[in-house]
Amino acid sequence: MKSMLYTGTGDNGTTSLVGGERIGKASQRLEAYGTVDELSSQLGVVAAAAGVPDELRGQLREVQNELFNIGGYLATSVLPGSEPACGSLADNSRIEELEGWIDAIDGATPKIRAFVLPGGHPAAAAAHVARTVCRRAERRIISLAASGWVDPAVVRYLNRLSDYLFAAARYLNFINGVEEIVWRQSGRQ
Repeated sequence: MKSMLYTGTGDNGTTSLVGGERIGKASQRLEAYGTVDELSSQLGVVAAAAGVPDELRGQLREVQNELFNIGGYLATSVLPGSEPACGSLADNSRIEELEGWIDAIDGATPKIRAFVLPGGHPAAAAAHVARTVCRRAERRIISLAASGWVDPAVVRYLNRLSDYLFAAARYLNFINGVEEIVWRQSGRQ
């Protein structure tokens, strides 16, 4: 019996969307949902890191589940003239949830009046990498939206998620007793 892990159908540089439509692997749509998948993987790295409290780890798992929903939405064929919503984001509660998490962890982290450089505790550094992948996913989705319909709630969610990841990185440095790395114009720390 043949493994279901490989089918060979993508060997010609195409893949199937939900619904069966075949598209090139270099398409904007695939670039968008592929980057969302990469972001979810990076969140898995953050969640697996030492020094991440259970509450934050649980939040990251919830975000990974939402990113799977978003990936499925982006991987679905869109009929010309239709404007399908991303069902899991339809009521704005997921965005409000992120905002609540941001407020809570930002409120527990000392204020800083400087630009923060990525790094510090390994979990914080991983969160910063996830933040940059999130920003790239957002850019890929905006690029896709320029050529066809994408629910604006998806862009809002990714935008808010990058804010959450910045706050999480700062929080992880703080709770692990690692001093924030701040930008110095001279380049010397």
